[in-house]
Amino acid sequence: MVRLLPCVLLLLLSGSATAAETRPPNLLFILIDDLGWSDLACQGNKLVETPHVDRLARQGMRFTDAYAAAPVCSPTRAAIMTGKSPARLHLTNHTPDRASFTPDHSRLLPAEMLDHLPSEEVTIAERLKTAGYATGFLGKWHLSGDGRGKPEFEPTAQGFDLNVGGCGYGGPPTFFDPYRIPNLPDRQAGEYLPDRLADEAVQFMQAHRDQPFALFLWNYTVHWPMEAPDALLAKYADRKGPGLNDTRYGAMIEAMDAAVGKVLAELDQLDLTDQTLVIFNSDNGGFGGVSDNRPLRAAKGHLYEGGIRVPLIIRWPGHVAAGSVSHTPVVSMDFFPTLAAVAGLPAESQADLDGVNLLPLLQGEKFTRGPICFHFPNFAWHRSNRLGGAIRSGDWKLIERFDDNSLELYNLAEDLGERKNLADAMPRQAKSLQQQLARWREQTNAAMPRPREPASR
Repeated sequence: MVRLLPCVLLLLLSGSATAAETRPPNLLFILIDDLGWSDLACQGNKLVETPHVDRLARQGMRFTDAYAAAPVCSPTRAAIMTGKSPARLHLTNHTPDRASFTPDHSRLLPAEMLDHLPSEEVTIAERLKTAGYATGFLGKWHLSGDGRGKPEFEPTAQGFDLNVGGCGYGGPPTFFDPYRIPNLPDRQAGEYLPDRLADEAVQFMQAHRDQPFALFLWNYTVHWPMEAPDALLAKYADRKGPGLNDTRYGAMIEAMDAAVGKVLAELDQLDLTDQTLVIFNSDNGGFGGVSDNRPLRAAKGHLYEGGIRVPLIIRWPGHVAAGSVSHTPVVSMDFFPTLAAVAGLPAESQADLDGVNLLPLLQGEKFTRGPICFHFPNFAWHRSNRLGGAIRSGDWKLIERFDDNSLELYNLAEDLGERKNLADAMPRQAKSLQQQLARWREQTNAAMPRPREPASR
């Protein structure tokens, strides 16, 4: 006891030390747009260079079985913000949901949905503000309605103190200044958008270094258009093959990594690394044609693994083991209860949330989770997907198609590429998962597709 006394006195006499010990951790949530599961070097891609994200993975936990809540962007973003599934929110497609997405041959019309995140939904930013956090949003929002977006549904109306670039846009007109993005003033002609948002992130962290902050850096990159600085375009000009379908995309990935590295370096410079939980994630699978999602099947806009399985890295020094790898399935809705728990906030009623608190998993404690369900009753912009739902339970995954009620059953441990449909060979397993999926849709009041009226003669 006597040997501990000087330490106790030091804490009592040092108000700044006491504040640092007792304040909740900072939160930095980096969301990349359209980054595929195989698009990082630490995920096995040999054609791209991502040293800063790779370092983040070595310092934290890398997840092999992380899922986006949907195979397109807006519903996943809404799920992160609220902890609720896109089905429950009735926000199941990228906004706006244009009728032109429906192919002429379809017997079904897509489910009706909202084109914005309703104001009455409580976001994680609003929850964090009750715990004294300064909240900032930088980049792509895509939850505020058609066109440029509506102010009443934008980040500053949903719990954020600062909004830079968040509007109704799904992608930037260009990645080079002048950007022509609402809420993002032009600054320097030719400036690259990921670099600009990194600078904004640095300024926010500098301004709030003495209080807990929650910074959501949701980059527009690596979304279309395929644009990157000339030096990187030249560097990747010959890098095409397994792992990369478009050399411009490789250049964009490395430019993204450099921008992320700048933000992480600033945490080091401010001596805030040990006090900050960092999440690195993507909103859906890689964009078909530019990203090579193999060994996963398909791409963005599909319920196969290539559309919904995404990279995820979480670093929290002293709490998450460095260099650890988790094979436990997790999903976008899990971030809301996890961040609330990390901030010391009381748990929400589980009846209101579809996510689970990952804190025990992050800290190496015993952790179990139930099935993860997906609902995609809308056509993506490419119109090539079939309306349906999916469920992941253990190693098993079932996809149910709404147009003909057909089923696809896969054992992901043995068939990651979803090539061997076992539905006919294992009808009991398929039926059990189908029933669980149907019960979940009923519990979430999921909107379903509607039969198309036959054309009048």
